[in-house]
Amino acid sequence: MPDISPAILAAYNCPDPLEKARLATQAYDDLKKGLYDHAAPIDIGLRPGRPEKPALLAPRFVPRRRISRGKTGRIALLHAIAHIELNAIDLSLDIAVRYAKYGLPFDFVQDWLSVASDESRHFTLLQHRLENLGSFYGALPAHDGLWEAAVKTASDLAGRLAIAPLVLEARGLDVTPQLIDKMREVEDDASAEILEIIMQDEIGHVGTGKRWFDYVCGCERRDPISSWQNLVRHYFNGALKPPFNVPARTAARFSSAFYGPLAAEQAKEERTKEKHTRKARG
Repeated sequence: MPDISPAILAAYNCPDPLEKARLATQAYDDLKKGLYDHAAPIDIGLRPGRPEKPALLAPRFVPRRRISRGKTGRIALLHAIAHIELNAIDLSLDIAVRYAKYGLPFDFVQDWLSVASDESRHFTLLQHRLENLGSFYGALPAHDGLWEAAVKTASDLAGRLAIAPLVLEARGLDVTPQLIDKMREVEDDASAEILEIIMQDEIGHVGTGKRWFDYVCGCERRDPISSWQNLVRHYFNGALKPPFNVPARTAARFSSAFYGPLAAEQAKEERTKEKHTRKARG
């Protein structure tokens, strides 16, 4: 039976976002039909195919987004989320085959292609919504922070699982409910409904990341909690930011025993740093 890796690579390397989404979805649909039964190791490279726009800026240069009844802020927010979803497509395609050399179960590939298919649907919904509002993906600048995390963890499967789903996607569980409420407040129900779809799917994606992180830790006889905390300290430059959406994280089987103590530790370090800074200034 054919190897699915070339189909995944074709989607990953495609520079057109909507075509990338179509190819990722097609790969998953074909897998479900039983057309593939393995993923051979393949050189996937460190950069996926991307369009010429948006321009990628340092995060501090990307304008802040405020939701209001005017379209400008809502377009900026939806554009930023579309960029996250495009990155999420590539992150899912990447993880599905980059680590094939480790001999993971084929369920690993199937799970991450399922995630890629979800992210493809999210991106397509957002692109169509942007068009309805008179804009499009690529009209505004974006930043490359999400993909920087992929590059850092390219040779470390446990590190990728610790950061991409269990820090970056988990953060989406914390902030999306407020975004939905704000969209409802300004009577943008169409955008709110898209965000609700994303929110529900992301619980499953965090759960997928947690399940495979536990699997890798089991294979390597690591303690999952201390391993996750050490990997976050090593690979993630920022701090974990409360408040956390504990019910959504718990629904994804991601216990506060993982992130609660580390967030408290980071907050304490930040307070100590601020105290020393004030003393130094006299």
